[in-house]
Amino acid sequence: MISSLQISDMGTLLKKSPDAIAKLSGSSDFPDIKGIVYLYQTKRGVILASRVTGLPYETNPCNSNVFGFHIHQGTSCTGNPENPFAATGGHYNPGNCDHPHHAGDLPPLFGNNGLALMSVLTNRFTVAEVIGHTVVVHRNPDDFTTQPAGNSGPKIACGIIRRR
Repeated sequence: MISSLQISDMGTLLKKSPDAIAKLSGSSDFPDIKGIVYLYQTKRGVILASRVTGLPYETNPCNSNVFGFHIHQGTSCTGNPENPFAATGGHYNPGNCDHPHHAGDLPPLFGNNGLALMSVLTNRFTVAEVIGHTVVVHRNPDDFTTQPAGNSGPKIACGIIRRR
């Protein structure tokens, strides 16, 4: 059970400047996507908090407004017309683990009329280890099964993690 002191500590931490940030921008097919990812190093791991706007969405409640979300091994958000973020490479995976045990595998983003908020505590990496790597939003949800990357579809937004 989480004590009120622990919840208070998290609130205090999130009022501090993050240790690193990534500013997300959408591909040419999704130019409205903008976002920010904050990374905070703690004794228990990294708190990653994100806010993404301009995500595509369907008004039918049975259509997926869920997006794959990962840290990738690449250090650039460049690419080509077929894959605008090709330079991001695969998921960040220094341990050479199977999916979904890559260090860069994160919970999905759940869109809400184009907006997604997500935060997670992870001990799979430190902030220092991911500086310079990319954060990627995928068009489809990660199925957490398919190798090597969860069948999460095209990369629709990207940002580079930079020390704050």
